[in-house]
Order: sequence, then C-alpha cells, then structure tokens
Amino acid sequence: MENKHLHIISFNVPWPANYGGVVDVFYRIRTLSEMGVSIHLHCFTYGREKAEVLNSLCKEVIYYKRDTSFIKMFSRKPYIVVSRQSEALVQNLLKDDYPILCEGVHTAALLDDKRLSGRNICLRAHNVEHDYYRLLADSTPWGWKRLFHRMEARRLKRFEPIARKAKAVFVVSEKDYNYFSAYNEQVVLMPSSHESNRVTVAVGRGDYLLYHGNLSVSENLQAVEYLVDHVFSKVTFPSVIAGLNPPASLVKMVRRYPHIRLVANPSDVEMDKLVRDAQVNVLLTFQPTGLKLKLLNALYGGRFCLVNPAMVEGSGLEQACVVAETPESMLSALQTLWNSPFTEEDLVERKKMLQGKYDNLHNAELLLKTMFSD
Repeated sequence: MENKHLHIISFNVPWPANYGGVVDVFYRIRTLSEMGVSIHLHCFTYGREKAEVLNSLCKEVIYYKRDTSFIKMFSRKPYIVVSRQSEALVQNLLKDDYPILCEGVHTAALLDDKRLSGRNICLRAHNVEHDYYRLLADSTPWGWKRLFHRMEARRLKRFEPIARKAKAVFVVSEKDYNYFSAYNEQVVLMPSSHESNRVTVAVGRGDYLLYHGNLSVSENLQAVEYLVDHVFSKVTFPSVIAGLNPPASLVKMVRRYPHIRLVANPSDVEMDKLVRDAQVNVLLTFQPTGLKLKLLNALYGGRFCLVNPAMVEGSGLEQACVVAETPESMLSALQTLWNSPFTEEDLVERKKMLQGKYDNLHNAELLLKTMFSD
C-alpha cells in the first residue's frame, strides 16, 4: 500500500472519537494507516482543537476554519455544506491527482467545483442528511433552532442529488443504499468503522442496565427521558445512564430514582468498562437514520442488547439484538434477560454475526478496491 495516497476531507477534527460521524472517520483513518496508505487529511475546525494523534496516522494534516458567519445561513446551499467551502482546500487538492474521499455530505461541495471535475472523488454518506435534519426538527422544541433544522432539511434534499457526480457513494445501511442508488450507479454498502477490531464480550452476568449516548443531543435526550419514564423507573434492577454533557433537567429527573445512576462525561476507558459490565445495553432511538455506532460498540463489547425497531432499521443487526417496540414488551424482555447469563454459545453466535460486513479491515479493503479501480 506504500504507493497509495488518499485525500480525506473530514467535516470536523476526528479526535477525540466520541460521537457518531467522527468515530467513523477516525477509525477508518487508523485502519487505512495500519494498512500503509499515505493519508492527506483535511479537517474543518469547529469547536475542536488540533489533534496530535492524527499526525502519527497521516502523511499530513491540514486544518481549515469552518466559516460559521451568520450570512451563510441565507445561502441556497445547506449551511453544513456552505460553511465548509474553502478555496485553500481546493488549491491544496490541485497540487496532485490523488483520489479524494469526502467524509459526509457536509464536504460534498467539491463535487461541484469545475477545477476538480476530472478527479476521482468519492462520497462517504453517514446519513440521508435531509431525513436526519427533518427528524431533528421534530425532536427540537419550538423556536429558532427547530426552524433552522427544517430549513436545513429542505436545502439538503435539494442538494443531495450532487451524489451523482461522485465516482462512488459509500453508505452505512440498506435504507441509505436504496436512497442514494437513485442518484449513483456505484453505491457501496460499507458500515461504519468503529473502535473494536474484535468481539470482547464477557460471558456470565452483568450488574446493571445501561443506556449510553451524547446526552446533549436532542434525539438522545428524548430517548433517555422516554426510557426513564417508561422503562427504568418501572424496574428495580440497578440502571445506569452514561454520556456527554447531561442537561440539568436530566440530572433532576434521575435523582427521583435511587436505583438509577447518572455517569456524566465518562472517559473512553470508563465507557468501555460500563458497556462490558452491563447485563443489558438498552438502546432506543426515534430517528431511524444511518447506523448507530453505539449499537456496534455495545455488540462488540457488551452482553445483551435490547433495542427498538428504529435502532436496527436497515442495519441487518436485528438477529444480534432483542427487539421490542413498546414499554410493555421492553419490560417483559428485561425480566427474561436479567436472569440469563451470556454464555459461550452466545459469544460464538455474536462473533459469527459480526464478522466480515462489520469488520474495519474488510471495509477498508472494500473502500480501496473501489476508489483505486479504473
């Protein structure tokens, strides 16, 4: 792989790898680097510092300031796209003819730049973004933020057909595959890269129920409040909620239940331990978009996973989980799972389900084969 050079355009600095999209970007970079690919990484800075760890994985790392000026709000292009257009980036890409991977529709404006029209540019779609923003609007209280999310959803729907200009589109789920196939003949199903290179689930029984996620995101906050109200508060099993930046409203809500514990801003090591020591990872979403990375992490590192249908929609991971839609069915499933040890047979079955399709090395090889083919 020594002679393979690849430009990767990241919508944000992909370290620390502590939320959806940047997890996918960082662990793809790590895997490609381990394979000997020379990575030219271009990052838009947005609320994150430069990351020293990236220098050890990439041939070069170049940072660009994301232009979040208010005037960008009124562009016909989506705000997440227009705020990441950079002349300096284009000039750097014109210095050679290496293939280019746009991480996220956020960075896909490059596909419309005539100066790059002869280049091998592929798009990694982390979501059908207009669906994501529409559902985000629905879960956001009335006000400016909700209005912005609705406007952004409409702009993204108009913009997403730009995918037809990519050499290939890499998608995370069957649902996304069907959507982007309307715009591009070369759509490749490539689930998200993730932290685990192997299944590390501990056999036996765990000590608590666990929900984890970024608790400052409205989608996750809606899900965890629903779980507390309808599930965790109805059982006597020890329960843990863990994640980034829990709001005061959630802290107050959890205080009412002595058997529920809130762990704010756990380190990566602490989070891995919480997932590993849980008896059941309970994961719920009301947004059936993309592939939920926390689900993959729970399947690679944790025992039983109880999910609602939206969490596994289009992922092919239904068989690795217990799926329940209503609070009643979740409570019934928890009664059974709480008393069931995770066995060696369960572990063998889990490994069988996850091998291949969800393996980081397999997916990196798939990406290189697609991008470097004639």
